[in-house]
Parts: sequence; C-alpha cells; structure tokens
Amino acid sequence: MIFRRTLMGIAGAAFAVGMGATAAMAQDVTLRMHQFLPPQANVPKLVLDVWADKVEAASEGRIKVERYASMQLGGTPPELMDQAIDGVADIVWTVVGYTPGRYPSTEVFELPFMVTDARAASSAYWQMFETHMKDTEFKDVHILGTWVHGPGLLHTNKEIRTPADMQGMKIRGGSRLANQLLEITGATPVGMPVPAIPEGLSKGVIDGTTIPWEVTSALKVPELVKNHTEFTGSALYTLTFVLAMNKDKYESLPDDLKKVIDDNSGLEFSIFAGGTQADSDGPARQIAVDLGNNIVTLNEEETAVWRETSQPIYDTWVADMKEKGIDGQALIDEAKSLMDAYGK
Repeated sequence: MIFRRTLMGIAGAAFAVGMGATAAMAQDVTLRMHQFLPPQANVPKLVLDVWADKVEAASEGRIKVERYASMQLGGTPPELMDQAIDGVADIVWTVVGYTPGRYPSTEVFELPFMVTDARAASSAYWQMFETHMKDTEFKDVHILGTWVHGPGLLHTNKEIRTPADMQGMKIRGGSRLANQLLEITGATPVGMPVPAIPEGLSKGVIDGTTIPWEVTSALKVPELVKNHTEFTGSALYTLTFVLAMNKDKYESLPDDLKKVIDDNSGLEFSIFAGGTQADSDGPARQIAVDLGNNIVTLNEEETAVWRETSQPIYDTWVADMKEKGIDGQALIDEAKSLMDAYGK
C-alpha cells in the first residue's frame, strides 16, 4: 500500500512538472498597442486591428493584443516612439515626423511632390529601412512596418489655387518638411498632432491643415472647412509612419511567437497598410462632395508652379543630410528607382 502511494506520488509529481512545462511553453503574452487616433478612425480600424487580429489568430490565442486608442496609456503623440523604446507600451503606431530630425532618412518620402503611389512608396520605404535605417536610426526599437499615406492636400477656410494664396494663413503642417513648404508659400506653419486639428479649426487657431483625405472623416474636417485643394500627379506631401515594438519585449518571445510576429510584419504588411490608407481616401472625399464643399483639383500646369516653388526644400534637405553624414541625393535617387520599379 505504501509502495502504491509512493508510485502515485511520483506519478503525480511528474504530471505536475509536465503540466508546468506545458504551461511554460504555451504561456500567454499580452502586448499593449498604443496610438493617437480614436478607435473608429481608418488606421486603427482597417490596419492596426487587422494586424492584431491576425497575430492573435496565428498564435492560437497565445498572444493577446490590447488596443489603446487616443493616447489612453498617457503621454502625447510625440512621445510614442520613446514609449516603445522605454517599454511604456509594447507596440506603438506613430507619425515619424512627430520627432523631427530624429529619423532623418525617412524624410526622403516626405519631400514635396516625391510620392505618387502609397503602395510603391511603402514598399520602397521598407526596403530602404532594411538597408539604411534598421541598424542605425531605428536600432533601439523593433520595427514591424513602415508606410506612407495617400496624397496629402490642403483643407482650408478659403479657396487655394496658387502658392501666393497661402500668404498670411496659419496652416497646420504634419512634418518638418511640410512646415518648410508652408513657409516658402508665405503661410505660417502651426505644429500640432492630428487629434488637435478639429479644435484648432473650430477655434480659429489655424486657417487650414495639411492631411490626406482618409483621416478627414474621423476629424470632421469637411464640416469645419469648405475648401480643399488637390494636386495632379505626385502628392503635395506624404508623412511616414512606423509600427514599432519594444526591442526587449520582442526578444523575450519564444521563437515560435517571434515567427508569428514576423510573418505578419515587414514588406507585405507595409504595402497593405499604405495601400489601405490610400484606398480610404475616396470614401472620405465623398463626404466633402456630399456636403457641397469646394474641391479644387489643380491641373498639371498649375501643380508645376507648386512643384517649382518647393524645389529649394530639396536643396536644403540634401545639405542638411550631408551635415549628418548621409548622402541625401543618393536616398532620393534610390527611393525614386524603387518606386518606379514597384509592380514591374
């Protein structure tokens, strides 16, 4: 009887150890994803949630992604990258330009009239990230995706057709180079994160803003201004985004869960994200059409005037990059080559 109890005790202990090992192997991981837009906005709804849902499904429930919208974990949008680096959040989605000058190579995709197609640019951005930025500018964080939005344009309280029409206006710019473009036209750039735009417009702090169509619906911009200026060909500007993960958190994952993250990140995800944002431009634009707003679409000749006006920004940017030890012209040439090659 004693012998039988001993055997049962040994078996029970072995079972407990086995169960503990299985539990350790199948341990759940919770990732806190933090970003600045409301959850119903296009990027959280159509990009970030899709990514998170796929990761959860592919991990068979071992990874749970908690989604925190509208800066619910605290801080301000410009602090998001540091939150990812410091572990305040495990994953963040942010505008790279919220920390101007910190990730200089990304600005090649923010130059005026540089980008024509968001998918092509997002593809080129990821390829150049891997070549030029992964082990340099972004060495302190694990990047999951890199992309740009669809064409940036002007949304203003008066009609804008020429650079001269911008004289004296207060316009929200989304990046360092967008602000330079505004200054060249005689406008006063006002720095503010996207969520602050509605209040800025309603209170007259700004006379207009530079954003793509897709985010205007969440911000109610077509109800706050009645004029929108589009450009033919390449975009007035674009912003660069990253989905970034705390490096230690990524490294702490078991190999099979790292693979889940990797399989849902990278080049294809970046193209999906940029393309999805661009595809959301049309429905958002239709809201302005339905409201009877004045949408000005500049033809090629009219757009060329803006393009020529913006040329000094290229010269200044290349000089700025040289001071940082970066060949800016080579980045421009490589970005254009990769974008032109996309889909061919």
